[in-house]
Amino acid sequence: MDIKIVKDEIQHIIQGKSQNSQRTLIQTIASYLRASQRASAMVKNDKHYKQEETKIIIEFCNQNNLWANDKVNYDLFISEGAEQKVYIKNKKTVYKLNDSIYYSSWQDYFTNLLLNNYFFPETSYTLVGFCTIEETLYALVEQPFVKANQPTNLDQVKEFMVTNGFENTRNHDYFHANLGIILEDLHDENVLTQDSILYFIDTVFYIK
Repeated sequence: MDIKIVKDEIQHIIQGKSQNSQRTLIQTIASYLRASQRASAMVKNDKHYKQEETKIIIEFCNQNNLWANDKVNYDLFISEGAEQKVYIKNKKTVYKLNDSIYYSSWQDYFTNLLLNNYFFPETSYTLVGFCTIEETLYALVEQPFVKANQPTNLDQVKEFMVTNGFENTRNHDYFHANLGIILEDLHDENVLTQDSILYFIDTVFYIK
């Protein structure tokens, strides 16, 4: 793996400039947020920063008809974690509602989606739109449905990550020093095994 090429490609993807794929809605909304932030004096560590991002996303949804509350069949709920609710869409796909609680900004959440799609295209996310539930904003994403048929061996996960340049920093967390990427929470509920193949279904990426 050529680290410089990968770093450049990651930056292009995050900035919406990648030549290897069509511009996605994730990149579009992320670019819209960046443009709005450049026009604002608010800095990222301001406690109101994410609230302002939420207002910007709501405005964008109103302008571009991106509300998707009616797309989810809430009777097909299958699981819920700290950050998201999961629903069956069909035999091949699930919907996930995520309120970005693990991230200090919506921009960081969208970066996570883009990094997941780059590193793990077999479980790539598609941003469908946004929903509001009890006054909380959620991103609605679609992802291939992976049905595990074997328990996940966490030693195998570690071996896979180390082989690809990541260092195990603690428990299920990893860091790639050359790329400046943190990948956390790779336990056996977030990495599934189907026919001896690992599928990373719930990634938590950060750029350091």
